[in-house]
Amino acid sequence: MVYGFDNEKYLKIQSEHIKERISKFGNKLYLELGGKLFDDHHASRVLPGFQPDSKLRMLWQLKDQAEIVIVISALDIEKNKVRSDLGITYDMDVLRLRTEFQDRGFLVGSVVVTHYNGQISADAFRNRLERLGITVYYHYTIEGYPNNVGLITSDEGFGNNDYIVTSRPLVIVTAPGPGSGKMAVCLSQLYNENKRGIEAGYAKFETFPVWSLPLKHPVNIAYEAATADLNDVNMIDPFHLEAYGEIAINYNRDIEIFPVLNALFEGIYGENPYKSPTDMGVNMVGFCIKDDQVCCNASKNEIIRRYFTALNNLAQGKCNDDEVNKIALLLKQAKIDVNYRKSIKAARDRAAESGLPCSAIELSDGTIITAETSPLLGPSSALILNSIKHLAGIDHNVKLIPQEMIEPIQHTKTNYLWSRNPRLHSDEVLVALSVLSTHDENCRKALEKLPELRGCEMHSTVMLGEVDHKIFKKLGVGLTCDPTRKK
Repeated sequence: MVYGFDNEKYLKIQSEHIKERISKFGNKLYLELGGKLFDDHHASRVLPGFQPDSKLRMLWQLKDQAEIVIVISALDIEKNKVRSDLGITYDMDVLRLRTEFQDRGFLVGSVVVTHYNGQISADAFRNRLERLGITVYYHYTIEGYPNNVGLITSDEGFGNNDYIVTSRPLVIVTAPGPGSGKMAVCLSQLYNENKRGIEAGYAKFETFPVWSLPLKHPVNIAYEAATADLNDVNMIDPFHLEAYGEIAINYNRDIEIFPVLNALFEGIYGENPYKSPTDMGVNMVGFCIKDDQVCCNASKNEIIRRYFTALNNLAQGKCNDDEVNKIALLLKQAKIDVNYRKSIKAARDRAAESGLPCSAIELSDGTIITAETSPLLGPSSALILNSIKHLAGIDHNVKLIPQEMIEPIQHTKTNYLWSRNPRLHSDEVLVALSVLSTHDENCRKALEKLPELRGCEMHSTVMLGEVDHKIFKKLGVGLTCDPTRKK
């Protein structure tokens, strides 16, 4: 895999920048942490070389100075909101996050339940956490938030919230997902720290959009595609331009809320330490790109991937035309169409020739491998076999899994497990290869090539099942599917 991002440089200069920000505010900083911390796969796809856990690894360098505050909205507890990527509710994810942090040596100080208004489910959650020895605070709904500045910055507003007791210079405020109230928790703490004569500051740690890259850079366009369902729009930060005469990129929600934040800071401190929403951020990503062309190419592939994800969601009734149309417009802004992704044309060409569901993958050296469905294998399973045989130098005509082994598996699937599809899924193929590898040299050599699929781009002319999606995600393969169901 060709890397375009210097991950070690990022870990170094991002942590240094946070240390500078801590010292700027009297050795107490509330750092709002947006985006995924343990598994930022979007960043790793558009910035090849960025490790999915880079943010966590960077913060680990500061763990002796840091403590974690986890935020969850009472509204999300009440409606059992689910993290779609993990399939667990937000309240369960609070416990998962706490365990993940503690296992890595971080101090988790407390949990804050925001938007609290006497919800019984929130009280039950608090009781559950306290039985586990976890400190829980309530932050209440404030009428007119965030525009009623006079009320918010008063004892009836932020002053009515529980004061969160913290013990370390860096307080990382994170949450299971967006809309949890992380920023409000930070601002509430600034108000209450100030009342107690404690100097403290606020900063925001988000990776995208990258403020130091051009507005229409593919990395930034890919961020818009990733947040098409939220209707986020990248913009030139007008406050930064006015204050410094230089262009910086931010997004509409931060820019729109800045006048309100400015008033809130003035209500707390008498003045705002920041002249723009970009000033609030701590983001050194743009300075760690070492090969812009590699990152541009990866980002363009990501925009197309997001487009096909939206098409698939539309076909399943999970989104509307607006999301698809927005990403289609972003493709035009990036000056590409779907054929930029070479695996798409290759898969579609083979499907047109065979009349069967087909798939294709572009390997790291540019080689295109294709496969089609058969009575024994689906297109994704066949593609895995064709790809690793090619990488291992095994002749295409060699059958790694003999038919007499596949047929009993199919019999079990259809007759005992009542599957309507007898063909082997990708996970079943990999298990069969693993069994055979103990005495078959070709199977062993082929399996050893699986890591070389990481970072490769694949397309299927039919929508794949959940099992195949999970396998390709674990292999690190970028997958797109036409919004057509298998026949």
